[in-house]
Amino acid sequence: MPDIARRTLLKKAGLLGAGLAMTSLLPAWARSNADGLVRDLPTLSGADIKLRIGHTAWPIDGRHGHAVTINGTVPGPLIRLKEGQIARIAVTNDLDEDTSIHWHGLIVPFQMDGVPGVSFPGIKPGETFAYEFPVVQSGTYWYHSHSGLQELQGHYAPIIIQPRDADPVAYDREHVIVLGDFSFEHPHVVYRKLKQQAGVFNMQKETVAGLLAGRDQSLRDRIEWAKMRMDPTDISDVTGSVYTYLVNGHGPQDNWTALFKPGERVRLRFINAAAMTIFNVRIPGLSMTVVQADGQNVKPVPVDEFQIANAETFDVIVQPTEDRAFTLVAEAVDRSGMARATLAPRPGMVAAVPPLRERPVATMRDMGMDMGGEGGMSMGGMDMSMRNGDNAPQVKLGPGVQMISPMPADRTGEPGQGFQDVGHKVLVYTDLEALASNPDTRTPSRSLELHLTGNMERFMWSFDGEAYSEVTKPIPFRLNERVRVTLVNDSMMSHPIHTHGHFFELLVGPKGRHPRKHTVNVAPGGKVTFDMTADAPGDWALHCHMLMHMHAGMFRIMSVRPLRGEGA
Repeated sequence: MPDIARRTLLKKAGLLGAGLAMTSLLPAWARSNADGLVRDLPTLSGADIKLRIGHTAWPIDGRHGHAVTINGTVPGPLIRLKEGQIARIAVTNDLDEDTSIHWHGLIVPFQMDGVPGVSFPGIKPGETFAYEFPVVQSGTYWYHSHSGLQELQGHYAPIIIQPRDADPVAYDREHVIVLGDFSFEHPHVVYRKLKQQAGVFNMQKETVAGLLAGRDQSLRDRIEWAKMRMDPTDISDVTGSVYTYLVNGHGPQDNWTALFKPGERVRLRFINAAAMTIFNVRIPGLSMTVVQADGQNVKPVPVDEFQIANAETFDVIVQPTEDRAFTLVAEAVDRSGMARATLAPRPGMVAAVPPLRERPVATMRDMGMDMGGEGGMSMGGMDMSMRNGDNAPQVKLGPGVQMISPMPADRTGEPGQGFQDVGHKVLVYTDLEALASNPDTRTPSRSLELHLTGNMERFMWSFDGEAYSEVTKPIPFRLNERVRVTLVNDSMMSHPIHTHGHFFELLVGPKGRHPRKHTVNVAPGGKVTFDMTADAPGDWALHCHMLMHMHAGMFRIMSVRPLRGEGA
């Protein structure tokens, strides 16, 4: 075939998104078994909603795995509510173990929050529990189990709440994008392996050849890391070696597809319902405008990519004008795999799937040890007492505390590991500014510092060196007091921290317009400060939303009580 004719054919194939031509260009793991699934999430709405929790064999990329499902699907039904209504949701447990539902990000009475042992006893096998609460907000949220490791087995689903007044975000069409991770191994087996061997799922470790070539670290730096029994390639506890990454319950080969008409403003509501995976999201060829974070409207921020930690939500607007397909990429933070879907004007269309990018490598900054910049990674002159906790007396030292960050930095203005050379705009927390004024701008009356502690080698996780099983008292708050909270990450792993029953204001952006969130990712070796008004009486969970970190002990209770003589 002459070169001109060949180029013309390829150009037409690209413009038309011809499925067969493009599919042959995809990596083997991303080739579709079908012409593209265009399947809306099952949706429930109204005053009375019924949910059933049960076991289902769920199909993913041509295989079936055991799932804990809501009404027989992964994710469970999309629940649509309206701000101002009363929600009544009856949940029946068809499992042979207790279950629960937590309404993630929803402001509800603490008895309806759905955390067994904290706000209610849980739902026993064969029983039905009726949740009832006023809907006092709008935006993108989700719901999931707070029992055992059921969330990792598929027990999660989205919630969209329509605002009472006009929506400040203009759009012609919307799609809900629920990101997940799924293992064909039972989650308790995965957890046991993590306890038995550090880095058991890390298949991207440095090689001798790589060290000699100086691709990642110098030999001297590697020796220093080895002294600490830490691996700079240990970015995620559980990786693509055992996970399939999902979009709306479907693997990358399933090619879940969202439709659009060229020129439309399309709202994509992203929810990271993954148990153990932070995702980096981009749509090659399309810019995105972030308009909402954790259900709260923000001033529009144009970006090319954003990182979404476990339990966060981000709404973005895209406006594709071309009559062609685009690939939606949600790459695992350690780049060991990706969730993939297609945004297209017609079913059956595909676009090229980009290869996985080079995996990131942790630096001394990721351990709170930035000794003169990213390049200066040697620890030869560092005072070892700093790593043994002498600068953090509030932390209970012991086998569960592997290190204390001697120089934790505010990293809210940094795009995250592996983004140094991507060459395009990546969302950072300091980009976010609330669209509406903050409801409470009082100066906090006190400060609280919490350390996120752990031992990666033993897979032990905690707050202030104490796992939840060792804690005897909750963290006390006085009703309606304003508290400045600083979270210090004394580990080289990310920790998305979630507060139940409360939003907080990240201390970024202009005063009075701080972004309000319910979950914030604390970067390795970093710290995050926010102001929170304890305006909801009751007992509330505070925990890492890495499910297995929480399961291992990174969980506390916030107890909000009025002073004696004050009303609730």
